[in-house]
Amino acid sequence: MPQAAIIATDALVIGAGPVGLFQVFQLGLQGIQTQVVDVLDQAGGQCIELYPDKPIYDIPALPYSTGRDLTQRLLDQVAPFKPTFHFKQQVSQLLRQPDGRWQVSTPQQQFLTRTLFIAAGVGAFVPKELKVEGLAAFTGSQLFYRLPNPEQIKGRNMVVLGGEDAAVDNAIAMTESPHQAVSVTLVHRRDVLQASPQALEKLTQLRVSGHIKFVAGQITGIETRGDRLTAIVVSTPDNLTLNLPLDALLVNQGISPKLGPIAQWGLAMERKQLSVDPASFATSEAGIYAVGDINSYPGKKKLIVCGFHEATLAAFAAASYLNPQASGVLQYTTSSALLQQRLGIKPV
Repeated sequence: MPQAAIIATDALVIGAGPVGLFQVFQLGLQGIQTQVVDVLDQAGGQCIELYPDKPIYDIPALPYSTGRDLTQRLLDQVAPFKPTFHFKQQVSQLLRQPDGRWQVSTPQQQFLTRTLFIAAGVGAFVPKELKVEGLAAFTGSQLFYRLPNPEQIKGRNMVVLGGEDAAVDNAIAMTESPHQAVSVTLVHRRDVLQASPQALEKLTQLRVSGHIKFVAGQITGIETRGDRLTAIVVSTPDNLTLNLPLDALLVNQGISPKLGPIAQWGLAMERKQLSVDPASFATSEAGIYAVGDINSYPGKKKLIVCGFHEATLAAFAAASYLNPQASGVLQYTTSSALLQQRLGIKPV
């Protein structure tokens, strides 16, 4: 496969959670186009992966919101600036170039950016692995931690492990075009699932119609034939042992944060957080800023609203860094024709 062309940009944001998305918005107001990288397969960060339907009560002007709703509102807000998102990618390497730009690498893509914004929360969210002897050997061929491509599902006997939103949604998706597995079995330690009411209602219908089977229990072993995974062994709450034949296994046990490569980038850190100047949220390296839960400074509070404040000041600092000759005069969206033009608002 040919290597993707290097993407040159003025700003790259690592992390598409709420703070990362608001960082994109604030950079857009400054006239700075942005590329965004996130290890997850969609925007929203913790809000989507950990509490998509739980209430959030401390977002300004929103007495009540869910993680899902907040994410969508932020995506709507950044839409005028047309950011480019690169999902399912984790930044692995960071190198300063002779011209002052930063070369940022993922396994799939390389970027050359003048400024870098680390909005990685408490680290990259990676799927929780299923620890069963011998199972890891089938990762990527018959063992998956994210919904596989349709061609890896269609016409196959699929087992999904998990009891929350991702597991339920993926089990349902496997019964529908373009996936359409031959059979879908959902396995969870007990017959109590945590998902949206709409998804649970749909799941119930599919269980009644026989399109999805449900098994309560825990996977304790596997069966193989040659180099193929043929079945999983499930121990049920009533001490029975079941062998479930399969072609592939999708594990959705949730995600956990890992600081990952950030710790190797040579940036000043304190207790696994990036040290920043609270006036600009600049890190110890010129052109790199850190916002949200990933940073540390005196008086730091891990709140979404505080991350929004940090993203605002970081965007102003970056605009000055990119264009030192600019006037720096503060403009307001209520009255600035330039900001309204950038937002796509037509003059009245």
